[in-house]
This record gives sequence, structure tokens and C-alpha cells, in this order.
Amino acid sequence: MPPVEVKIGARPENRPPVPPARSRASWHVRANAVVLAWLALTIVAALAQGELPAPRWLVVHVFLLGAISTAILIWSEHFATVLLRARTPEPPRGGVARLGALNAGTVAVLYGVAVGPWPVAAAGAALVVAAVTWHAVVLAGMVRRALPGRFGHVVGWYLAAAGALVAGGVLGGLLAAQPGGGALHERAQAAHAQANLLGWVGLTVLGTLFTLWPTVLRTRISELTRRWSRAALWLSVAGLAVTVAGLLPGLRWVAVAGLVTYAVAVAVALAPPVETLRRRRPHTAASWTLAAGVVWFEVALVAEVVVVATRPVERVAAGLEPLLPLILAGFAGQVLVGSLTHLLPAVLGGGPPRFKRNAALVERGWAYRLAATNLGVPLLALPVPGPLRLLGWALVLAPAAAFVVLAVTALARTVSAGTGPAGTGPAGTGPAASGAVGTGPARAAAVGTGPAASGADAGPPSDGRRSRVSPAHVGVLIGCLLTALAVVGAMSGAGGPARTRVAPGAEQTVEVTLRGMRVQPGVIEAEPGTVLTLKVVNADAQRHDLRLSTGERTPELAPGESAVLKLAPLAGPVDGWCTLAGHRAAGMTMRIVPTTAAAAAHSAQSSPPGGDHAHTPGARLDPAAPMPSGWKPFEAALAPAPSGAEHHVEIRVQETDLDVAPGVRQRMWTFNGTLPGPVLRGRVGDLFVVTFVNDGAMGHGVDFHAGALAPDEPMRTIDPGERLTYRFRAAHAGAWLYHCSTMPMSQHIANGMYGAVIIDPPGLPPVDREYVLVQGELYLGTPDARAAAVTEGRPDGWMFNGAVAGYRHAPLTAEAGERARIWVVTAGPGTGTAFHVVGAPFDTVYKEGAYLLREDDPGGAQVLDLAPAQGGFAELVFPEAGHYPFVDHHMRRAETGASGIFKVSAP
Repeated sequence: MPPVEVKIGARPENRPPVPPARSRASWHVRANAVVLAWLALTIVAALAQGELPAPRWLVVHVFLLGAISTAILIWSEHFATVLLRARTPEPPRGGVARLGALNAGTVAVLYGVAVGPWPVAAAGAALVVAAVTWHAVVLAGMVRRALPGRFGHVVGWYLAAAGALVAGGVLGGLLAAQPGGGALHERAQAAHAQANLLGWVGLTVLGTLFTLWPTVLRTRISELTRRWSRAALWLSVAGLAVTVAGLLPGLRWVAVAGLVTYAVAVAVALAPPVETLRRRRPHTAASWTLAAGVVWFEVALVAEVVVVATRPVERVAAGLEPLLPLILAGFAGQVLVGSLTHLLPAVLGGGPPRFKRNAALVERGWAYRLAATNLGVPLLALPVPGPLRLLGWALVLAPAAAFVVLAVTALARTVSAGTGPAGTGPAGTGPAASGAVGTGPARAAAVGTGPAASGADAGPPSDGRRSRVSPAHVGVLIGCLLTALAVVGAMSGAGGPARTRVAPGAEQTVEVTLRGMRVQPGVIEAEPGTVLTLKVVNADAQRHDLRLSTGERTPELAPGESAVLKLAPLAGPVDGWCTLAGHRAAGMTMRIVPTTAAAAAHSAQSSPPGGDHAHTPGARLDPAAPMPSGWKPFEAALAPAPSGAEHHVEIRVQETDLDVAPGVRQRMWTFNGTLPGPVLRGRVGDLFVVTFVNDGAMGHGVDFHAGALAPDEPMRTIDPGERLTYRFRAAHAGAWLYHCSTMPMSQHIANGMYGAVIIDPPGLPPVDREYVLVQGELYLGTPDARAAAVTEGRPDGWMFNGAVAGYRHAPLTAEAGERARIWVVTAGPGTGTAFHVVGAPFDTVYKEGAYLLREDDPGGAQVLDLAPAQGGFAELVFPEAGHYPFVDHHMRRAETGASGIFKVSAP
């Protein structure tokens, strides 16, 4: 069928003039810069998950609410304007305000949920809903004013998507406010996810594909489009409405029926794009990336049907979490990148030469970026070991970051060069620029821009070669994926947090404590058929609740409050979690396991030979859980320097099983069987004679930072059974680290081979009490897992004097009015400290051989900051009786073990 164009005649007097292309290009530069900024922020959030509150939730919502929703608002209005031949200025009337309202609401939602209070998040959700509602009203007005056209049906998809976002946004606001909690909360969370992902994102993408896909392929729109689009729209809206309506009251099979209907609608909607493939195969970066995104959407949709059909509605939200990488990175991310790859060079204008330059820029290395992304997605979705999951993150985030850099470069080029003359900007040239919409190869697009606007194939990329994914690329991708899956099958990894085993009996009661962003115990084992009663106590300083996957839940418990949950006879695993925003992501989870399943899990994680108890890589520590009976903390009280100018010390390498955290006993490499090793103390000019004996199973050495001598002989590695004499004279005052000198030193230090040497500054005045704290990192699991984590800098926790939160369980003591001096040394191997005592400022600070603050100075200090291997001391006076926490004020480290308490009594 030959192309047909319908041209609008002379502009009526009451129509505003079409602004010059320079104005339109400028608007799109600014608007799409916002999209790229959100995409960059998503990458940063993904990289900084360990430092963020509610990290998983934040990554999802920064991407969907920020990048995806902003792009939808910009481009759906732009497409509707061109498809309906509307004469609206660009930026559209109110477009800036709508975009500003959406982004302000997004920021409020992110802040309110991650930090609080919840009314901020609820107000942000209301602002997002208002912005999208306004957007829908504008689109509906365009439809009413438009002349009949072949592509007006596409706008119906945008209106339906906006309606879905309104429903999902309202549910999101209610979830932020935590109304009622319980099973309804979980069902509302599932409905919220479906409305936003399948509705706001899915409907928008499906509607846009009818015109964007043929344009990307540079061919005409399928004749099936109009009829199949309308049928698919009605089916998808009905299916989505039934899905949400089934999830909210807990009608599983109603929800399944809705999802199946929606899946059928997707198949109908994709029929025209598939028919288009018969004429033209993908051959560009945009076409391959869009195709990959649509495939992941179909995979995720099938998986969602299975999830909803196979579990109670209350567990649907949790069951959908593993699918997020498929939906976010596989589907939404690739559709966004593919669309912008095609659209950005066009809307930036400047005529064919600049279009070709920008297109070549944003497509640079696209085949490799595409392969990496689609390899990374399954690594994030599958239950793979930690190193492979990190590889998946790298494979997904690196291509995304590369695209952001390339796109920003294209935007910067446009800004620096200026836009082209009228007619060569975002509206393109020819009839499309004057309001014509055709059905030729290029007119299929809603933008009608760049070389494609002439109706001819733009041809191969500027390097003269046809850009496509070669069989070699496909082979590498498949080979890598199969290799990764084989590795997953070969590697073991199981285990979990500290567990409680319930004695046999028909009915049993277990006390469950909510404290320190943890549920204690993390795992309860009981015989099948046991009727468990959970006495849930909130022993924390903030409110919590406990929700079970079987439907039982407590109300929100204020500090000190408790509640009782009685379960049905135990038939299978039961998950539990705190439903307050961000608390589940922070680690407030538990699991009840029948003993048959627990035994199987236990056999898979039995301790390796040699007493090295394999804590699961990635399993969360529980600093608030009790230390085992018989545990004694490292003696932190520091004795005065011994008399005499020569000190003889014996240090032996010993491999020792130590309680390094509540419920975690692990084989460590130590000096003299303690962690840290013995503390040496002396004065400037003292001579230390150290007899170093290797009683370990491998070569070790020792390096005293306080000494000044050539390391060749005294710091050499000695074999098991050997000894050497290490002499050094303390020429300088300070708090010094000593550690194993054998390479790789990071591994030996991380396994516990470190200690402190205190050399008093001349004239050091006496104080009432002196303590020494050596901060180090803790790595858990098998030796191989620990070695990998050390190399990658992923500690499981932090310790003062060899135990996670040890001095919370055995507080250090003092009396009110006493002056205390606290020596601090950082062993690392990769992190330092920001040592802080809550409620007692420092009046004296000494760091790395010099006073930064003295007692008679008018100022005070709040933190003693030390890099790895640095040392110093701080002095303070406890003003009154009470409990004074001390922490590394890098809060992630404090919350995973670098914390303790001074228990101060009245004099």
C-alpha cells in the first residue's frame, strides 16, 4: 500500500503559531536531561545500597518514579501532540509545571519513606497523582479537539496508563501511611505493584510500540494496527482492573484470571509489531534493545502468572520481588534506553549532519552493552552466590552508566553548538514539520524526525557498516550464561541467622524479640504439626510489628509493648517480617521451618574441617542477639606502661575458634589466641624485644609500625614451627598498629592478625581510667568466601576488640565525674573509624603523634577520625550516671557491630 499523507491546511487564526525548532530542541534538551539525571541517580543508589535506608525500595522507586515516570510524562505528551496533529507549543502549556510537580512529588515520596515521617511520603504520592491526572486531562483535551486520524487510538493507551498510575499512586500513599496493616497491607502492596508496573509502565510501552516500532525499523505501520490496538486496549484495561480487584480482597483466582486476560491482551498488542518483523528485521541499536526489553516483559509476565497462581495472595508481593530485575533492568530499563537511543538524536535537531553524529555517539558500543545487560539480568534474578550477583550488578550498571555518559555528551554538544534553523529541529523536515502525519516508512513515528522524516531508510550507521548483533556476540552471550548457570549449580551456599529449635510437643511458646532492626531468633525450627505461640516483644526504641506469611500479625508495637500470635499447626516454612517502610529491607525478617526442612538445610551448610564455621556469605549479623554462655570480652582496660626501658614479649601465631558475633563462632588467625593480639605499652625510647613464634598452619610474619628499621629480616615470613626475634626501639609517641606482614596482608589482617602498641607521649598526665579499642572488619563464611569478600571490600560487620557489639553485651564501666582516656587504633584492613561517644564530648584529642585539642582549650570535639592503620586517643569526663553508647559514626559500621556502651555509675 503506498504511503498516504493527510496534511493540515493553512493555520487558522485562532491557533497559536508553531514555535521555531530552536525552542522545541531547547525544551527537549532540558526535559531529557532530567530523565538522564534520574537514571544516573538510580545507578548511584544501586552502588550505594549498603549505605542507604530501605536500599532495595529506593533503587526501585528512584528508577520507576524518577527516570521512567519522567520519561513517560515527556514523551507521551509529545507523541500525542504529533499523532493528533495538535498545535500546542513546546514546551507544552503547563508542561514545565507538570514535570516539576511530578519530580517534587517523587522526591517527597523517596524522602518520606526512606527517612520519614510518613505524611511527607503520602503528600508526595498525592502530588504525583495530581501531576499525572493533569497530564491525562491535557491528553483528553487534545483528543476532543483533534481531527479524525489514523493514530488517535494510541492516545487511549496513554489515558489508560495514567488511570492505572492514579490507582497505584493512591495505594502507594495509603501504604506509606500504614493503614490497618495485616493481610490487607500485603494485598495492597501487590495491587500497587501491578497497577504501576503493568499499568503505568506496561500500557504506555505497548501503546507506543504501535508507532515507534515501525519507525525504529524504518518501515510502514502494519495494517493490523488500528483494529488490534483497540481490542488489546480493552482487554488489557479489563485484565488489569480484574487483577487489582482480585488482589485487594484476596481472591487469588480472580487475580489469576485478570493476569491471564492481560497476558492475552499483550499477545494481541504485539501482533502488529511481530507482523512488522516479516518485512524488516531488527538492525539498529534501538530496535535490538527495544526487542530485548519486550522479550523480558513477556518472560516476567508469565512468571507473575505462576507466582500469583501458586501462593496465597498475602505472599504475592514477596513472591514478585525476585522478578524485579526482569521488570526493571530487563524490560523498563532497556525500553527506556532503546527509545532514547532512537529519539534523542532526532529531537536534538541540527539537520542530518548533526543527527548522524549524535546517533553514532549514543549507539557507540551498543552491541556489547546489550549483551552485558541481558547477561546481567538473569544473574540478578537467579539465586546465585554473592560473587555472581555482584557480577550481575556490574553487567547491568556499567552499560547503563555508559549510556548516560554518551547521552549527556550528546546533550552537551547540542547546547554548545546551538540548535539548527527552523525546520531542522525536533519536528524534522517536510510535511511532518508543518503538521502532516503520514503512513510512509518514516511517518510511522510519532516524532517524524531526522533522516527518517523524508520517508527513506536512513541506511547503515555512519561508520559504513551495518550495525547488528553478530552470531559471535550471540554465542558469547549464550556461552557466558550457560557457564554462569553451571557455576551456580556447582557452588553451594546455604545457611542463615541464629536459630532456635523448639522442643517436641503439640504446643510450644517461643519469645520473639524485635530489637536493633532484627527479629530474634531469626530462625525457629519445630516439628511438623506443632502449634506455635509467639510472644512478640518490642525491645527497641522505635515502633515495630511482625507479619507472618500465613496471615497472622501483631499491631504496631510501641517500645516495651508485646503481643501474642498463635499459629495453625506447622505444615511448611513460614516467613515473618516487620511491615514498616524500609524495615524489612534493613533485615527485620524471620523464618519458621519444619525440622525436616531444617535438617536438610543444616546438612548443606555443615562446618568445614578445622573448625571454620561457615556463616553464609551475605547472611545478616544480629548484633543485638545474646553472646553465648561463657563468652568473655577482650580486656579493654589499659594498664600503665611497665617500668624499665626494655620489654620482652612473646607473640605466638595460633589458629583459634572465637565467638566473633552473637551466634557466630569462627576459626580466626590470632596472635596469642586473642583478637586483637596483646597490647604492648611503653615510653619514647623504650626497646621492645619480641620473640615471634609461628604455631600456625602456614607462613606468617609481623610488622610493628612503631619501629624504624629495614623490614627485610625482622618482618620476613617464617614457616610453621619457626621463630624469630624482632627488636625495635620506640622513637616516637603514638598509638600504633602491628599486624601480619605476609602477603596478601589484607587477608591476614582480616582474619584477625593485628594488635596495638601504645607509646605514651612525654608528660602524659594520669587519668582515672584508660581503655584501648582496636577496630577491625569481620568477614564470615568459608575461607574462600571470606577471601573473596576481603578482595572485594565487603565486610559482613565491624568489631571493637574482636567481637561484634561485644561491649554492648559487656559494657565498659566508669563513674560519673571521672576522666577517661580512650585509645583507638584502626586495623582495617580497608576502613577506618569516626569514633564518637554519645552524650560526652571530647575535651582532649590526640591523633597520629600530635594533640589536636587539649583540656584547657575552649573548644571541644565530637569525633576522633582515623584512617586505616592510624591511632590516637580522646579524653572526656562523664557528666552523670547513665549509659553512654560509643560508636563508629559511619552508621552502617555502627549498626553492624562497631558499637558499645560505657556504663557509668554514681560516684
